[in-house]
Amino acid sequence: MKVLACLIGLMVFAALAPAQQASAEAPLPPGAARPQPRPPNPTRDPHTAGYVTAKELPDGTNAPAKEDGNFILGPTHPAASEMTAQEDVPKGTVYNFTMESKDSKFYPGIVREPNTVGTPDPDDPAKFRVPTSHPAPWMRRVAVYVPKQYVPGSIAPFIVGADGPDAGLFVCLDNLIAQKRVPVMIAISIGNGGGDAQGSERGLEYDTLSGKYAEFVEAEVLPLVEKQYNVRLTRDPDGRATMGGSSGGSAAMGMAWYRPDLYHRVLTYSGTYINNQWPWNPETPHGAWGYHETLIPNSPAKPLRLWLEVGDHDNYYVRDGMHDWVQANENMARVLAEKGYHYQFVFARNAGHTDGATKRQTLPEALEYVWQGYTPVTK
Repeated sequence: MKVLACLIGLMVFAALAPAQQASAEAPLPPGAARPQPRPPNPTRDPHTAGYVTAKELPDGTNAPAKEDGNFILGPTHPAASEMTAQEDVPKGTVYNFTMESKDSKFYPGIVREPNTVGTPDPDDPAKFRVPTSHPAPWMRRVAVYVPKQYVPGSIAPFIVGADGPDAGLFVCLDNLIAQKRVPVMIAISIGNGGGDAQGSERGLEYDTLSGKYAEFVEAEVLPLVEKQYNVRLTRDPDGRATMGGSSGGSAAMGMAWYRPDLYHRVLTYSGTYINNQWPWNPETPHGAWGYHETLIPNSPAKPLRLWLEVGDHDNYYVRDGMHDWVQANENMARVLAEKGYHYQFVFARNAGHTDGATKRQTLPEALEYVWQGYTPVTK
């Protein structure tokens, strides 16, 4: 009987295999493709011609938290002690809840079919076509960190993080608040709506150049946080920060750039300041590449304070000349300096895209830098 069952199993497998192979190789809609393996990202030299002039730091050290400018760190990345929970430090409370697309007026939800990507428009490679994207619901997790030192009902500054929950951020804040290096703040770590890049909910939320994501947070996330956890979030934009990595970084930038009435402080790792926006918009035809190409150079300086990081072998795609993460972040540093912004730019040696070791080394000083000059508004 065992032999017979084995034979039947083999026959079923043989019958299914051609169908599965045919399904995997089925033709895709025009303008869609299957993901292809990419070669390793090249390692870039921070002293490359055209890059900003930067100060080389001793290996294992961070840029001073009170100093603007461009810095090079690495190649080793020891974790800061503030990234580890300390026994004698008061611990904040982390609350978790979920949100669903059926309750959102801003993002009803989309998804791109698995194992598909879009393709550049043959008439304009800066445009992207994604015929396998369609409406679909989402569910996202949100984590809210409330420090032990917070007085219930008092007005507090806060930071909004992308791609949450971010346990490392919460531990870091425990230690920094105890050391009085940052204000007593709430942290709201918001999960994305799913997927990545063009045609996905995450890509739509994070890579779109507009104030919509900031308005979604303002209208649909922050009221829930205040109502459910007895906290009061400041309306003062100087007491509000955003942070994120990759496209979450471009979302953080967009929240402050398009709504400086809501946010003044920005912290990004491997910010996706490249052409990833979809759907294509003639007002911002090159997506987030436009921040350093036209938007920042051609606009009066805004009241923003920014901290940016990129790794020496960060992402690089050969497509339209606007998909080099290192070049994009170098360009950001250059135009921010030209416009007189308070900013700090860190080029990390021996670091990849949203490099975990680099974040564990730099996050305490990055947060301290971003919150320099903050004066609480209590009314």
